[in-house]
Formats: sequence, structure tokens, C-alpha cells
Amino acid sequence: MAPDIHMSEPLCLIENIEEKLVVKQEALRILSALTQPVVVVAVVGLYRTGKSYLMNKLAGKQKGFSVGSTVQSHTKGIWMWCVPHPEKPDHTLVLLDTEGLGDVEKVNKKNEAQIFALAILLSSTLVYNTMNKIDQGAIDLLHNVAELTDLLRTRNSPDVNEIEDNGDLVSFFPDLVWTLRDFYLSLETDGKLITPDEYLENSLKLKEGSSERIQNFNFPRLCIKKLFPKKKCFIFDSPADKKTLSQLEKLHDDELYPEFVQQVAEFCSYILSHSMAKTLPGGITVNGPRLESLAQTYVDAINSGDLPCMENSVLTLVQRENLGAVQKAVAHYDQQMGQKVQLPTDTLQELLDLHRACEREAMEIFTKNSFKDENQSFQKELQTLLDTKQHDICEQNKKASLERCLTLLQDIFGPLEEEVKQSIYFKPGGHNLFLQKMEMLKAQYYQQPRKGPQAEEVLQNYLTSKQSVSDAVLHTDQALTAKEKEKEEARQKAEAQRVEANRLAAIARENQRIMQEKERLHQQQVRQMEIERANFLAQQQREQERRLREEAERQRALAEAQLRRQKEELERLRNYNPPHDDCILL
Repeated sequence: MAPDIHMSEPLCLIENIEEKLVVKQEALRILSALTQPVVVVAVVGLYRTGKSYLMNKLAGKQKGFSVGSTVQSHTKGIWMWCVPHPEKPDHTLVLLDTEGLGDVEKVNKKNEAQIFALAILLSSTLVYNTMNKIDQGAIDLLHNVAELTDLLRTRNSPDVNEIEDNGDLVSFFPDLVWTLRDFYLSLETDGKLITPDEYLENSLKLKEGSSERIQNFNFPRLCIKKLFPKKKCFIFDSPADKKTLSQLEKLHDDELYPEFVQQVAEFCSYILSHSMAKTLPGGITVNGPRLESLAQTYVDAINSGDLPCMENSVLTLVQRENLGAVQKAVAHYDQQMGQKVQLPTDTLQELLDLHRACEREAMEIFTKNSFKDENQSFQKELQTLLDTKQHDICEQNKKASLERCLTLLQDIFGPLEEEVKQSIYFKPGGHNLFLQKMEMLKAQYYQQPRKGPQAEEVLQNYLTSKQSVSDAVLHTDQALTAKEKEKEEARQKAEAQRVEANRLAAIARENQRIMQEKERLHQQQVRQMEIERANFLAQQQREQERRLREEAERQRALAEAQLRRQKEELERLRNYNPPHDDCILL
């Protein structure tokens, strides 16, 4: 049961219908969801002694288990209340309230022993609730444990002393908490105060002697001491005055006697802090599903008349737990393979790798959920199942691969087969075309993904089946090619002659073109020479004219210069004034 799932009230775990025990499926469903270790506290004792009240206090509730106020027994069978453990994280406290012993309305007292036995078998702490004091009647009532040494024996032995040697049997028994209700005695002996625990030990002391009377006295005490090595005793005063006891579950603590309230608090504190998780021989911690299996196994054994042997019960639990672990592992493998595998896989190795990964996870699931698979028989069974599943999925992969490849061949090579039917390749050279087309389609087939391990085999089988078609195309190609070859040779000869004639004509045309080109070039050269000569003469003419112009210009410039000199001289003479002396001399 997850921490956030609580039972709001108790429900019947084992119903006692006409003194026949029936396990209630609703209670088993609740136990099956309890993944945490369970601390199982069961209460047994005479009816109408306030057992249910103590269980309600352990649950931390004012009411829950039925608390009656009449002389009629209320609780029938065994009722269960699962609550989160208030002091042990990740543990669940399972409280079992049993049908009261000593019911005067009961016909079959053996049925009481069966209820008592189940309380011991299922609990990790047994609260034995009696009235007033520890007397012979209370011890004789617990003497049912002596009968349980037969019910719970792991080997046939009438000697009670061998209980001490049976370690598994002793370790399997719950811790014993003896509660004394409405205790009125003084806790002292020989004038000294003693504790409730010392009072219990004194009450269980053996007497010396070997008489039958002493043996009868010692036998139940010996059983209690040996089978319950860990014992605790609590005493309770009366809760309140008799007028209000009928409304006990409705009374608040301030309406009860303070001593009683304190005693109940100490009892609850001890139970919650000291009660351990239920374990089985071999150190197997019990959780909800294992407690469910134990309850069903013990009740089935009792109803069938068999003795509920611990070894058989543990073996049944081992088988159930390990079968469940195998089922969980296989379910996980199937889930993972279903999610990760898409058939067909490209290669067989890819499928095997996925199988091995899921197989490892499945083995981890099994290891986590299994226990005491000492000879690894369940692990071997799981391995066999996984090997079978590997073989099956490989076969499925081959089948899926075959189907996909056949579909691909039909899609890819179907058009080629249709072309063959239309005789497209039954012609000279058709076989080469057919082979080229086949190679192209094979390449297209190889490019398709997820063909699976049958890809090559299916293709080769197909190609083999089509070899007769290829041979037929080749035969037709060869037959038609022989005739076509003669025609082709004649055509090629005629073509060669035509090509040769064309070649000669082309040569003649080329020679004529060359002669014409030479003539054209000659005429062009003549014309060019004439043009160059005319240009040369014209250039000479222009050069001669230029020189004449330059000479004329030079002569003109000389004449102009001479004229200027003459004018300058004349002007100089005109402006000349001779000196006076000279005039006289003249």
C-alpha cells in the first residue's frame, strides 16, 4: 500500500462462517498492494476483555474495531486494519483483531485453536489479553500453543524438549505481549516490589519434579517459555466506573481514570517502538503480497484438514513470489520488445541485440522481486521462457521479412514481368536490355529498408525462378540477331560505299574550293598591290606638292624679310638729322 492510501476503517480478513474459515478477497486485494514491510500486531484472548479497544488505540483512532458492551461476542474471525506506521518510515502497521476465545455460543472449540493459530502464524507481535491476573486458567488458555507445536511442526516429534533445538520454529514465533486487564493485585513478592515483566516470569516458572502432576503443570509453561523467548507484560487498571464502561469507545481520555490512560499510552509506545517487521525463516521480510499468500495458504491448509507446516508455507510463498517474479519479468520483456521491436528488423543481429537488452532488464526485474531461489530453478525457468520467446520472435521476424520481401519483389519486378508478357525484350539485343533492367531493379530492391534476414534468400529464389525467362529472351535474341546480322552487314557495306563516294566527292569539292580560294587570294593580292602602288604614287605626288609649297613659302618669306629691311632702312634715313658742323663743312 502506498503511503497515501489508507484504510478508513477495519475490514474482515478471515471470516468465520459456521466455524469454517474463509479468506476475504477484498482484504487480500488491499494486502496485494502493500509493497512495504509489514509490522503485524495481532490480539487474542477471551471475548469481552477489551481487545478491540487496544487495537483502536494502536491505530491512533477513537473507534474502528468493534467494541461491544454486551455478553455477546462481537468480532467474528479475524479483522484487519492497515495504517501507516507512525514510528517506522516505509513500514505499514497491520492490526489484527481476532474472534474472542471462550465464547459459550461456540460448539467446536477446535475452531478457536485455529483462530489462535492463525494469529500466531500471521503476526510479528502477539498481544495475549486476559483479565485480572495470570492464573492457571489463563495459562491453560495459552496452552493452545502446545497444540500449535503439532499444528506448526516442521518434523514429527512428540518430545516438547526438541522445540529448543528447532531454531526456525522458535524464530518464526511472534513476540509475546501479555496484557492483564482490570488488574487488582499488588505487584510484590516476599515483601519486595516487582515489575509486570517479573510477575510474568514468576508465573511461568517450572516446578522441580517428574511426577505426572508436575509435568502437566510444567508442560504449558515450557511451551510458552520456549516458543516465546521474547515476552513483555503490561497491567491495566479499570478504565472507568462500571456505569460508563459500556460507552468506552466514546469516552475521551479526560473521562477515563488517569492511571489507565497512562498505562494504555505506555503499552502503545512499546508496541509501536519494539514491534518488528514480520519475518519468515531464512530472514525473509514479509510485505503485503507475502502476508496475503501466508493467510491464503494457512487457511487452505486448515480447511483441508492438513497441518499448516511452516516449511510448506514458506515453500508455497517462495513458489508464489518467484512465479510472480517470473511473470513480472516476462511481462516486462514482452512490453519492452513490443515497444522497441518493429518487425522485420534490418538484420538478425539487431533483433538479437534488442532481445539481449530486454532479457537483461527482465532478469533484473526477476532478481529484484524473487527470493530464496536457492537452486535457481525459477531463474532457469525464466531463462527457458526467454529463450523460447527469442526463438519465437526470430521466427516471427523471418515470417515478417518473407512477407515484406515478397511484397517488395511484386512491386519492383511486377512491371518487368508485364513487359516480358508484352514481348518487349524478345528482339535483337533484348537480352542485354533485360539484364540491364534486372540489375537496375535489383539495386532498387537493395535500397529498400527493413527487409529483414530473408532479403537475400528471397531475392535469389526469385532470380532463380526467373532464369527460364532470361534464357528465353537470350534464345530469341540470338536467333533474331543472326538474321539481323546479315542485313546489317549488307547495310553496312552499302553504307561504306556511300560513305566512300561521299568522301571522294567531298575531296573533289574540297580541292575545287582550295583552287577557288587560291584564285581569290591571288586576285585579292593583285588588287592590294595596285591599291598600294596607287597609294604610293599619290603619296609621292602629295610629297612633291608639299615640298613645292614649302619652297614657295620660303621664297615668299625671304622676299618679305628683304622688303622689311628695305623699309626699315628707308625709315632710318628719313629720320636722320646730321650735325651742324657737318653742314658747315659741306
